[in-house]
Amino acid sequence: MRSYEATATIAAAPEEVWRLLVDGRTWPSWDSGVTAVEGAIAPGGTVRIRTEAAPGRAFPVRVTAFEAPSRLEFTGGMPLGLFRGVRTHTLTPDGAGTHFRVREEYSGPLLGLVWRSMPDLQPSFDRFAAGLKDRAESGA
Repeated sequence: MRSYEATATIAAAPEEVWRLLVDGRTWPSWDSGVTAVEGAIAPGGTVRIRTEAAPGRAFPVRVTAFEAPSRLEFTGGMPLGLFRGVRTHTLTPDGAGTHFRVREEYSGPLLGLVWRSMPDLQPSFDRFAAGLKDRAESGA
């Protein structure tokens, strides 16, 4: 298994951070790596995420966990589990604020092959956590 992860301590209540997290239409305004999110982030829904890392390509994911305001999970990948990515967003109360964590774990028989062709996604994970923190703390 391989993974990427980023965290942030956010000076905003988990409910406020959750509201921003599940409003995919606004992601491009606070995450410079996301160019569009198509579809509603809702229980059992499918969302297509477009990024600057892969211009012209959309990544379809299913919402596999929607536990307001603490856990949001997306799952995507290849048929038959040949390659699978599970991205989990966790929000934990931390005093008057929120500890935010985003982690994506990759698995499957084709992991080695796919992993070698993937760009380093750590900067995009860091940008996502920092952008969410900045937006939540700005009160926008």
